[in-house]
Amino acid sequence: MTGPHALGDELAAAITRRFPASTCTYSTVQPARPADFAPWPSWIHPPLRAHLVAEGIPELYSHQAATADLAHGGTDVVVATGTSSGKSLGYLLPVLSALAADPTACALYLTPTKALGSDQLQAVSALTRTVDGLESVHPAPYDGDTPTEARSGIRDTTRFVFTNPDMLHVSLLAHHTRWARVLRRLRFIVVDECHTYRGVFGAHVALVMRRLLRLAAHYGSSPTVILASATANDPAAHATNLIGRPVTAVTRDGAPTGARSVLLWEPGFLEGVEGENGAPVRRAATSEAAGIMASLVAEGARTLTFVRSRRSAELVALRTAEDLALMGRPDFARRIAAYRAGYLAEDRRRLERQLDDGTLLGVATTNALELGIDVGGLDAVVTAGFPGTVASFWQQAGRAGRRGQGSVVVFVARDEPMDTYLVHHPEALLGRPVERAVFNPRNPSVLRGHVYCAAVEKPLSEEDVAAFGATEVVAELTADGLLRRRPRGWFPTPLLDAPLTPETAHAAVNLRGGSGEEVLIVDVSDGRLLGTVDAARAAAQVHPGAVYLHQGETFVIEELDFDDHIALARPDAPDYSTIARSETDIRIVDGPAEHELVNYSPGLWVANVTVEVTDRVTGYIVKLADGSTADVVPLDMPEQRLTTRAVAYTIDPLALDAMGVTAGDTPGTLHAAEHAAIGLLPLIATCDRWDIGGVSTALHPDTMLPTVFVYDGHPGGAGFADEGFARFPEWIEATFEAVRSCGCESGCPSCVQSPKCGNGNNPLDKAGALKLLGALVTMTGATPGPPST
Repeated sequence: MTGPHALGDELAAAITRRFPASTCTYSTVQPARPADFAPWPSWIHPPLRAHLVAEGIPELYSHQAATADLAHGGTDVVVATGTSSGKSLGYLLPVLSALAADPTACALYLTPTKALGSDQLQAVSALTRTVDGLESVHPAPYDGDTPTEARSGIRDTTRFVFTNPDMLHVSLLAHHTRWARVLRRLRFIVVDECHTYRGVFGAHVALVMRRLLRLAAHYGSSPTVILASATANDPAAHATNLIGRPVTAVTRDGAPTGARSVLLWEPGFLEGVEGENGAPVRRAATSEAAGIMASLVAEGARTLTFVRSRRSAELVALRTAEDLALMGRPDFARRIAAYRAGYLAEDRRRLERQLDDGTLLGVATTNALELGIDVGGLDAVVTAGFPGTVASFWQQAGRAGRRGQGSVVVFVARDEPMDTYLVHHPEALLGRPVERAVFNPRNPSVLRGHVYCAAVEKPLSEEDVAAFGATEVVAELTADGLLRRRPRGWFPTPLLDAPLTPETAHAAVNLRGGSGEEVLIVDVSDGRLLGTVDAARAAAQVHPGAVYLHQGETFVIEELDFDDHIALARPDAPDYSTIARSETDIRIVDGPAEHELVNYSPGLWVANVTVEVTDRVTGYIVKLADGSTADVVPLDMPEQRLTTRAVAYTIDPLALDAMGVTAGDTPGTLHAAEHAAIGLLPLIATCDRWDIGGVSTALHPDTMLPTVFVYDGHPGGAGFADEGFARFPEWIEATFEAVRSCGCESGCPSCVQSPKCGNGNNPLDKAGALKLLGALVTMTGATPGPPST
C-alpha cells in the first residue's frame, strides 16, 4: 500500500470479494487535513505549560487556544470539534491555571458516563501530582460509587469535583449547605460531551444546570461554563438552551486528520427466508459487520466495530474471531475482543490500553467507546446500523485516522427505513450538517419536579419563575397546596400524604426520564436485581414470555406484577426474540394553537397538539434468528395512558380520491406512511425510532378526517414531535424518497414495515403510501429528490 487512497481501495476490494451478494452503494475519499496551531496563551500557569511541552505538546491546536482564551476571559464557551481532537486540554488549561493562581478556587466537572469521567479524573490527577502549584487541588470523584465514609472529606477538601448530572441533582443541590465551600468559590463548570444531553434527559439536565447556577449566585460566585461537544449543528444554540444563558462556540477543528475512505454498505438478502407478510429479509447488519471486520483485520487493518447492544458486541467479537480462524488466522482471532458497559473498571482499562498499543487488532463495542476515551492508531471503523444521529456516526468514524494516518469507515445498513434511505442517499449522511439536538426544558411534565426542587433549595422569586418559564407550573403547584406565596417568594408547603414533600422532592425526579415509577427486574434463580424499566414501558418490554437481555445474559420473563412493581426473569438461552403487539388509541387533549396549525394546501392540515395515548399490549411475536416469525402469543395486559405531544396531519378524502387512493386502500396507505415517517424522523430530530410512536386512522373522532399522528413516547413530550412539525416538508420529502427508493414490491422492513408495530404490520399498502407521500411533497412545496440541507 502506498498511501491512504490505496489503503481504502484495497480494503474495499477485500470486503467486496468476500460479500458478492451485498452492495457497496457509495464510496468516497475525504482528503487529509493538516494541523492548525496557535501559540500558548501568556496567562497559562508556567509549570503546567512546561510539563505539557515536556510531554510532547510544543504547541496548541487553534481550537484549544481559542477555547482556553475565551474561558479564561470569563466567556461561557462550547468547543465542538472532532473525536480525539484534544478538547479536554482546551478546558483544562483555564481551569487548572485558575486553581493554581487562587488556592481557594474550585471547579466542577460533569460527565454523562462513568467511563469518560474516570478517564478525565485520571488525567487531571496525574497533572496535579506532578505539576508544581496544583498539589492542593485534590481532584476527586463524587458519584454513586463513592464510599459514604469518603464523602464528607471530599466535600471539605477537594477543589475539583468530578460528578454526573444525577449525583449533582440528588446530592450537591439537594444538600447544598454541605457544599457551601465549593459553591462559594466555584470558578468553572465543565460540561463534557454536552451533545449527549437531548430529549427528556436533556430537558432534565438543562433544569439541573439552571438550578446549579442559581445556587452558585446565591452563594456569591459567578462560574464560567465550558462545554465540550462532538461536531454539532449550531452548538452555541444547543449549549445556550442547556445552561440558560448565551454561549460562544468554537467550531474550527485545528487537529490533523488523515485521508478517510467512506463506504456505504447494504447487506444482501437471505435466500429462502421470509419475514412478515412474505417480505424479503436481508442479512443482519451485525453478521455482516463481523465478516467485514474479519476481512479488514486479515488485511492488516486495526478495526473498531460499533454495534447497538451489549449482546451484539459479544456476538460480533465471537463471530469475527471464528471467521479469522476459518480464514487460517487463529493468531489474529486471539486478538479480537468486545468492549461494553458493565465490565469492571480494570477490565475496561486493560482493553483500552491493548487497543491503543496494538495488542488488540479488532474490538466490537457499543457506543461506550464513542465518547472521550482516546485510542489511536486505528485503521478502520465499521458501524453496524445507523447509531441514531449523524453526529454519533461522525463521532464513531472519527475514532480512526485521528493521528494523521489514512483510514476506512464502513457504514453497514440494517434492514429498516432510516438505514436504507441513508445508503441510497449518501448526501443525507455525508453531505448535510448534523442534526440539531432537540430537547425542551419548558416541558411542564419535566419542569414541575424541578421547580419544586428549586423552591426546596431556596424560595422562588418572581425572577426565578420567569427564568424557568414556569408561571403556569408554579400556579398549579400553588393551587395544589405544594407551594405557598409569601412576600419573599414561593415556599414549599409540607403536607401530609402529598405526592411531593421537601424531603422527597429530589428523589421523586428521575433525570433519565420516564414516569418516575420503576419496575424491578429480578433473577428468580438467585434473587439478584438485574435492572429496572419504567413502569409505563414495562408491559411492552417485560411482559410474560418476553426475552430480556442483561450484560450478555439472556432471560425469559415469567411474571409481571404491576401492583408490586416487579418482573421475575428466568435464566434461559432461547434461539428467538420477542416483539410486543399492542392496540393504541389516541385523542387530542389540547390544541392546536394558532401558530401550531398549518394549512399547506387545500385538503392538507398539519398540526402540533397535546394528546393522550392509550396503549394495551395484546400479545407478542416470536421471531427466529433468521428474521422469520415462529408464533404469535396472546396476552391480557392492563392499559397504559400517556399524555404527550404529537405532530398530526389530516387529509381530505376528496384529496385522497384525487391521488388514486380509494376508501378501501386508505387504512393501509395511512399505516404504511405512518411507519415510514417514524423511521425517518430521527433524520430531523435527535431521537431513536423507539422514542416515538404513531397512530393512523381512516376517520379520527377528533378531526372527522383521515389522520396520521406521530407522538413522543415520553410524558409531556421530548421535543421530537415539535421538531417534526417545524420541519414537516423536509421530513415528508425524506420519507417519500425512502419508500420510493426501496426495490421491494409490497413493503418490507427497509421501507414501510416496523419492528415495533402493534398490529403485526397489517394492513400496509406501499403503493398507496407512495401516492400519498408523493402528493404531500407537492402539497408542502418540497421538490422530490434528496432532502434539502
